Amino acid sequence: MSTPESGPESATESAWRDRQEVGDVLIRYATAIDGRDWDLLRRCFTADCVVDYGPVGSWTGADELVTFMVAAHAGAGHTLHRVTNVVAEVDGDEATARAYVDALIMNPDGTGGVTAAGSYADRLVRTAAGWRIATRTFTPARFASVGG
Repeated sequence: MSTPESGPESATESAWRDRQEVGDVLIRYATAIDGRDWDLLRRCFTADCVVDYGPVGSWTGADELVTFMVAAHAGAGHTLHRVTNVVAEVDGDEATARAYVDALIMNPDGTGGVTAAGSYADRLVRTAAGWRIATRTFTPARFASVGG
């Protein structure tokens, strides 16, 4: 971003900022689920997104995905979604991102739950409102019960 003091933003600075903003979308996704902030979750995706979570399910459109997430977390206790090792590449108004995900979803009484780990492969687009996930594929590495 340029200011009168700093001058115009360089291509390197712009690319760094775009990669940072793409990574921020992935973090907001995890924060939205754990905070049950379904409006924030919806804003992480394009309205016509295509999301494939493999054995968990597939959805077309942000509304369909959010409806699933609301139902899937309605009976859950605490949840903890961690998105790490984000690698983003930006090409104009499109980007790809790969990241690891580790999720813990506890039962309401906290005595047990499930954990899942895997990776996301995302394609994002720049919109007037910022970067949004247009396609996401989850590749699971592990599903397991915990506790109880």
